Amino acid sequence: MPVPETSTHEETVAAVREVIGRYTDATYRADVEALRDVFHPQALMVGYLGEQLIVGGPEPFLADIGSRPAMAETQAPYEATIVAVHAWGRTASAIVEESGFFGSGRFVDHFHLLDVQGEWKIVSKTFETL
Repeated sequence: MPVPETSTHEETVAAVREVIGRYTDATYRADVEALRDVFHPQALMVGYLGEQLIVGGPEPFLADIGSRPAMAETQAPYEATIVAVHAWGRTASAIVEESGFFGSGRFVDHFHLLDVQGEWKIVSKTFETL
């Protein structure tokens, strides 16, 4: 299996990190439109909130974010750390650990992204509360 050129691979990883950065920044600021922009229109969001299994698209998450005061306003101790990024061609994945979500929530998120006509979009997010 051929290895992509370093500069192309590095550019891809940087682009994926930028999208994830936009996601975490928009989450912190409760910017629903900016969050909506990082997701593909047919994205899936699945995971566990405690014992509750959530399966669907990102709209319930966006509604929840938009219904609360922004963490930036409440100065919640929100931190998001990109643990890993893997990219190959037009596909990528990223793992993010979030803490201080609306004060005390902790999550691990597994994102899958696609390059859709030159723009990276999140096509799925799988999450677990910690």
